[in-house]
Amino acid sequence: MNKTYKIIKRLLDVILSFIGLVILTPFAPFVFVAIKLDSPGRVFFKQRRIGKDKTVFWLYKFRTMRSDTPKDVPTHLMTGGNHITKLGAFMRRSSIDELPQLWNILRGDMSVVGPRPALWNQDDLIAERDKYSANDLRPGLTGLAQVMGRDELPITEKARYDGEYVKDISFTKDIKIILKTVGNVLTSKGIVDG
Repeated sequence: MNKTYKIIKRLLDVILSFIGLVILTPFAPFVFVAIKLDSPGRVFFKQRRIGKDKTVFWLYKFRTMRSDTPKDVPTHLMTGGNHITKLGAFMRRSSIDELPQLWNILRGDMSVVGPRPALWNQDDLIAERDKYSANDLRPGLTGLAQVMGRDELPITEKARYDGEYVKDISFTKDIKIILKTVGNVLTSKGIVDG
Protein backbone atom coordinates (compact mmCIF):
# COMPACT_ATOMS: atom_id res chain seq x y z
CA MET A 1 0.00 0.00 0.00
CA ASN A 2 1.56 3.32 -1.03
CA LYS A 3 1.89 6.17 1.45
CA THR A 4 -0.73 8.43 -0.20
CA TYR A 5 -3.37 5.70 -0.22
CA LYS A 6 -2.53 4.83 3.40
CA ILE A 7 -3.28 8.44 4.42
CA ILE A 8 -6.48 8.58 2.32
CA LYS A 9 -7.65 5.21 3.69
CA ARG A 10 -7.18 6.35 7.29
CA LEU A 11 -8.88 9.69 6.60
CA LEU A 12 -11.88 7.89 5.06
CA ASP A 13 -12.00 5.50 8.04
CA VAL A 14 -12.20 8.45 10.45
CA ILE A 15 -14.85 10.28 8.40
CA LEU A 16 -17.05 7.21 7.77
CA SER A 17 -16.86 5.91 11.35
CA PHE A 18 -17.60 9.36 12.80
CA ILE A 19 -20.62 9.84 10.49
CA GLY A 20 -21.82 6.31 11.30
CA LEU A 21 -21.59 6.90 15.05
CA VAL A 22 -23.44 10.23 14.77
CA ILE A 23 -26.25 8.65 12.71
CA LEU A 24 -26.57 5.64 15.03
CA THR A 25 -26.46 7.50 18.36
CA PRO A 26 -30.21 8.34 18.46
CA PHE A 27 -31.05 4.64 17.94
CA ALA A 28 -28.57 3.31 20.52
CA PRO A 29 -30.91 3.60 23.56
CA PHE A 30 -33.49 1.39 21.82
CA VAL A 31 -30.85 -1.26 21.11
CA PHE A 32 -29.62 -1.06 24.73
CA VAL A 33 -33.14 -1.59 26.11
CA ALA A 34 -33.88 -4.43 23.66
CA ILE A 35 -30.70 -6.30 24.65
CA LYS A 36 -31.46 -5.89 28.37
CA LEU A 37 -35.06 -7.09 27.93
CA ASP A 38 -33.96 -10.08 25.86
CA SER A 39 -31.48 -11.50 28.40
CA PRO A 40 -29.68 -10.43 31.57
CA GLY A 41 -26.14 -9.12 31.23
CA ARG A 42 -24.15 -6.30 29.74
CA VAL A 43 -25.13 -4.45 26.57
CA PHE A 44 -21.64 -4.55 25.08
CA PHE A 45 -19.40 -7.52 24.52
CA LYS A 46 -15.65 -7.02 24.31
CA GLN A 47 -13.06 -9.51 23.17
CA ARG A 48 -9.30 -9.52 22.60
CA ARG A 49 -8.50 -9.56 18.92
CA ILE A 50 -5.37 -9.36 16.78
CA GLY A 51 -4.74 -6.00 15.16
CA LYS A 52 -2.12 -4.48 12.87
CA ASP A 53 1.32 -6.10 13.26
CA LYS A 54 -0.25 -8.69 15.58
CA THR A 55 -0.88 -6.24 18.42
CA VAL A 56 -3.81 -7.15 20.68
CA PHE A 57 -6.78 -4.77 21.05
CA TRP A 58 -10.28 -4.90 22.54
CA LEU A 59 -12.97 -5.30 19.88
CA TYR A 60 -16.49 -4.14 20.80
CA LYS A 61 -19.84 -5.59 19.73
CA PHE A 62 -23.40 -5.56 20.98
CA ARG A 63 -23.87 -8.69 23.08
CA THR A 64 -25.71 -11.42 21.17
CA MET A 65 -25.08 -14.38 23.48
CA ARG A 66 -26.02 -15.35 27.01
CA SER A 67 -23.72 -14.11 29.78
CA ASP A 68 -22.64 -17.68 30.67
CA THR A 69 -21.22 -18.30 27.18
CA PRO A 70 -17.61 -19.59 27.02
CA LYS A 71 -15.17 -16.75 26.28
CA ASP A 72 -12.69 -16.59 23.39
CA VAL A 73 -14.22 -19.46 21.42
CA PRO A 74 -15.37 -18.85 17.83
CA THR A 75 -19.16 -19.26 17.70
CA HIS A 76 -19.07 -22.06 15.12
CA LEU A 77 -16.79 -24.13 17.42
CA MET A 78 -18.96 -23.85 20.55
CA THR A 79 -20.58 -26.96 22.00
CA GLY A 80 -23.29 -27.51 24.59
CA GLY A 81 -26.34 -25.96 22.93
CA ASN A 82 -27.18 -22.64 21.42
CA HIS A 83 -25.73 -19.70 23.35
CA ILE A 84 -27.18 -17.06 21.04
CA THR A 85 -30.22 -15.13 22.30
CA LYS A 86 -33.35 -14.60 20.17
CA LEU A 87 -32.52 -10.93 19.63
CA GLY A 88 -28.87 -11.88 19.16
CA ALA A 89 -29.73 -14.15 16.22
CA PHE A 90 -31.50 -11.24 14.50
CA MET A 91 -28.63 -8.84 15.26
CA ARG A 92 -26.12 -11.29 13.80
CA ARG A 93 -28.16 -11.87 10.63
CA SER A 94 -28.48 -8.10 10.13
CA SER A 95 -24.90 -7.39 11.37
CA ILE A 96 -26.25 -4.84 13.88
CA ASP A 97 -24.02 -6.46 16.52
CA GLU A 98 -20.94 -5.25 14.60
CA LEU A 99 -21.83 -1.54 14.76
CA PRO A 100 -19.85 -0.73 17.95
CA GLN A 101 -16.74 -1.49 15.90
CA LEU A 102 -17.20 1.96 14.36
CA TRP A 103 -15.61 3.10 17.64
CA ASN A 104 -12.68 0.72 17.01
CA ILE A 105 -12.28 2.25 13.55
CA LEU A 106 -12.38 5.81 14.88
CA ARG A 107 -9.74 4.91 17.50
CA GLY A 108 -7.46 3.45 14.85
CA ASP A 109 -7.66 -0.21 15.96
CA MET A 110 -9.46 -1.13 12.75
CA SER A 111 -10.27 0.02 9.24
CA VAL A 112 -13.57 -0.12 7.34
CA VAL A 113 -12.04 -2.67 4.92
CA GLY A 114 -9.32 -5.18 5.79
CA PRO A 115 -8.95 -8.77 7.04
CA ARG A 116 -11.46 -9.50 9.83
CA PRO A 117 -9.62 -9.43 13.18
CA ALA A 118 -8.72 -12.90 14.44
CA LEU A 119 -9.30 -13.91 18.05
CA TRP A 120 -6.08 -13.56 20.07
CA ASN A 121 -5.92 -17.39 20.37
CA GLN A 122 -6.71 -18.30 16.74
CA ASP A 123 -3.11 -19.37 16.12
CA ASP A 124 -3.98 -21.31 12.95
CA LEU A 125 -5.58 -18.29 11.25
CA ILE A 126 -2.83 -15.90 12.42
CA ALA A 127 -0.12 -18.26 11.11
CA GLU A 128 -1.89 -18.66 7.74
CA ARG A 129 -2.21 -14.87 7.41
CA ASP A 130 1.51 -14.48 8.11
CA LYS A 131 2.17 -16.31 4.83
CA TYR A 132 0.45 -13.45 2.96
CA SER A 133 1.51 -10.48 5.18
CA ALA A 134 -2.19 -10.00 6.03
CA ASN A 135 -1.33 -9.40 9.70
CA ASP A 136 0.56 -6.25 8.67
CA LEU A 137 -2.70 -4.40 7.91
CA ARG A 138 -5.32 -2.90 10.18
CA PRO A 139 -8.13 -5.44 10.44
CA GLY A 140 -11.45 -4.47 8.89
CA LEU A 141 -15.13 -4.25 9.71
CA THR A 142 -15.48 -6.12 6.42
CA GLY A 143 -13.03 -7.67 4.00
CA LEU A 144 -12.56 -9.73 0.87
CA ALA A 145 -12.88 -13.05 2.76
CA GLN A 146 -16.18 -11.81 4.27
CA VAL A 147 -17.76 -11.05 0.91
CA MET A 148 -16.45 -14.29 -0.60
CA GLY A 149 -17.97 -16.58 2.00
CA ARG A 150 -17.76 -15.15 5.52
CA ASP A 151 -18.21 -17.91 8.16
CA GLU A 152 -18.51 -20.65 5.55
CA LEU A 153 -14.84 -20.49 4.48
CA PRO A 154 -12.13 -22.76 5.90
CA ILE A 155 -9.19 -20.93 7.50
CA THR A 156 -6.76 -21.59 4.63
CA GLU A 157 -9.19 -20.06 2.15
CA LYS A 158 -9.94 -17.05 4.40
CA ALA A 159 -6.21 -16.35 4.68
CA ARG A 160 -5.77 -16.74 0.92
CA TYR A 161 -8.47 -14.12 0.24
CA ASP A 162 -6.88 -11.83 2.85
CA GLY A 163 -3.58 -12.24 0.99
CA GLU A 164 -5.28 -11.46 -2.31
CA TYR A 165 -6.55 -8.21 -0.77
CA VAL A 166 -3.07 -7.30 0.52
CA LYS A 167 -1.56 -7.87 -2.94
CA ASP A 168 -4.13 -5.75 -4.76
CA ILE A 169 -5.24 -3.15 -2.20
CA SER A 170 -6.86 -0.08 -3.76
CA PHE A 171 -9.65 2.46 -3.32
CA THR A 172 -11.66 0.75 -6.09
CA LYS A 173 -11.34 -2.65 -4.42
CA ASP A 174 -12.43 -1.17 -1.07
CA ILE A 175 -15.55 0.35 -2.66
CA LYS A 176 -16.42 -2.98 -4.35
CA ILE A 177 -16.03 -4.84 -1.03
CA ILE A 178 -18.22 -2.29 0.80
CA LEU A 179 -20.96 -2.56 -1.84
CA LYS A 180 -20.81 -6.36 -1.83
CA THR A 181 -20.94 -6.32 1.99
CA VAL A 182 -24.18 -4.31 1.89
CA GLY A 183 -25.67 -6.91 -0.46
CA ASN A 184 -24.53 -9.80 1.75
CA VAL A 185 -25.91 -8.15 4.90
CA LEU A 186 -29.30 -7.60 3.24
CA THR A 187 -29.46 -11.31 2.31
CA SER A 188 -27.67 -12.65 5.47
CA LYS A 189 -25.33 -14.48 3.10
CA GLY A 190 -22.52 -16.59 4.54
CA ILE A 191 -23.53 -16.42 8.22
CA VAL A 192 -23.06 -19.52 10.34
CA ASP A 193 -24.18 -19.18 13.98
CA GLY A 194 -22.67 -22.43 15.21
